[in-house]
Amino acid sequence: MKTPKMKSMFGGEPSGGFFDLPVAEPGDTRDADLVVIGAPAATPYGSVGSYCADAPDAIRGAFGWPGVLGHHDFDIDGYLLPEGISALDWGNLDYSETDFDDNRDSIRRRVVQVLESDAIPLVIGGDDSVPIPVLQAYREHGPLTILQLDAHIDWRDEVAGETMGLSSNMRRASEMGWIENIIQVGARGIGSARPQDRQDALDWGVQFFPMREVIRNGIAPVIATIPENGNLYIALDIDVMDPAVVPSVIGPAPGGFSYWQLLEILEAAAGRARIAGFSLVELMPSADVGGRGALVAARIVAMVMGLAARQKHHSV
Repeated sequence: MKTPKMKSMFGGEPSGGFFDLPVAEPGDTRDADLVVIGAPAATPYGSVGSYCADAPDAIRGAFGWPGVLGHHDFDIDGYLLPEGISALDWGNLDYSETDFDDNRDSIRRRVVQVLESDAIPLVIGGDDSVPIPVLQAYREHGPLTILQLDAHIDWRDEVAGETMGLSSNMRRASEMGWIENIIQVGARGIGSARPQDRQDALDWGVQFFPMREVIRNGIAPVIATIPENGNLYIALDIDVMDPAVVPSVIGPAPGGFSYWQLLEILEAAAGRARIAGFSLVELMPSADVGGRGALVAARIVAMVMGLAARQKHHSV
């Protein structure tokens, strides 16, 4: 027997994009306030390849039915998009398994187009190399504070000679003159970082809040470090979640965020600063269990979309 799904009760598969948003060709903003972009790959390591390339579609397919945006969303207590605020889904950007320069250029150019139209990009990866070209696109749109939510600090200078990969995104960000602050939350366990990588980050000025410290002290110290009313980029690696919540990552570490803990920090951050961009990366659908990881990822993207939409609504 085929397993029934919730969407079957509400008209089947949506005809639009993420959460049944209108679909547009990349570059077509239509005066949208927010734009969803799927970035399947940027600079994958040769040892593992583009293991998250199917994540954008898995996340889109995890939740939604025709007209879903017309329903009450209890997590945000209202319509996901307030009246007068619009969003589009540009679908997935093309990518190459060999031409990584082209991958990065494509991501960077498309994000620049979103920013130049005064919209907010919501980028769905892809592995954690995707934020590097996304952040490069903000050269003329800074200064920027990064709130990184991740089980790992990503400060390696290179891995097997590759300097633009997933373990190097925050180090590369630190080299961008328009990045003023980096706040890194959720590190735990053992990742690829060596002691010198951590020290380099501290010397640069990174403010670290390891997961154990967040559990002990709560999120108030984290939020207090975010400059008030500044431009905030949220870089979320889904492995910041506890593997009991999202099992489908390549580098799971026990003791991560629950769904509600993550929503609390996202809502508090949105109350402190303007969301100027967002990326969610590192979902690995091939390791998912019943689509649970994709469902959590979809809800997180939707919540950030709703929070950013409300900020846009209040600024009109």
